Amino acid sequence: MNLLRSFFKGKKAATQEHSDGRNVSRPNPTSAHFVVGDLHGTLDLLEHILEQIDHVIGSLDLNDPKLVFVGDYVDRGPSSSAVLTRLHELASEFPQNVTCILGNHEQMMLDFLDAPEARHARWFRNGAAQTLASFGIDLPDEADWPATSGAIAAALRAQMGDQVEDWVRSLPMSVRSGNLMITHAGTDPGRAIDDQSSRVLLWGHPEFLSRARSDGHWVAHGHTVMENAICEDGRISVDTGGYSTGCLTAAAILPDGTVEFLQTTEPRQNG
Repeated sequence: MNLLRSFFKGKKAATQEHSDGRNVSRPNPTSAHFVVGDLHGTLDLLEHILEQIDHVIGSLDLNDPKLVFVGDYVDRGPSSSAVLTRLHELASEFPQNVTCILGNHEQMMLDFLDAPEARHARWFRNGAAQTLASFGIDLPDEADWPATSGAIAAALRAQMGDQVEDWVRSLPMSVRSGNLMITHAGTDPGRAIDDQSSRVLLWGHPEFLSRARSDGHWVAHGHTVMENAICEDGRISVDTGGYSTGCLTAAAILPDGTVEFLQTTEPRQNG
């Protein structure tokens, strides 16, 4: 971590500058932002990355730092219930400094709760079994889904509790600071940054990863698993598949354009 501190103190974002001294070729949030990638039910990785972030904030004596989670807190990993509880506690205790963004997996869960008979299949096939298990609910065989979806929704709502459910429903789809936008899946690079559809913010756009924006805005996002975290072409990608790789990533983004990645482990080798 001492190396990280040296990196922040010594690295300069060079080249193009605005008249007020900001480097417009880099992300320039108005205060330090820590952007945490998709958690997918990994409480252990969440606690590990929080320790790293806390250390950096203390070491650099950062003023009014912001902590933003990019969504997908549930499904796939074993601790969805505990992750939701922990994030709800953080956001409630530090409402001016902690923001949790809605991810497509939370949206699938909410869609299921709203219309279980009609909307169960997509969520049940995309990680719901682990989320339900974390609430003490078993997912039956697929043949029984239509007949049991209503009872499962009622059980989930009861176990989750009104406070957490209402909080998840209130989550924003994006956060803006300076020329930095933080959202779950990305943006449509052909549309203005403030004219993005909720579907694109939640599910992504086919040109997002291949076409750079031309308006000077940077987009930090999760949703798409990357072999390594990336900061280039106006994109800061922080989903390194922590639930399967053990590597949860957070991007530390400073107002001077410095971007550094914190990670829980090195990515595991597949195969």
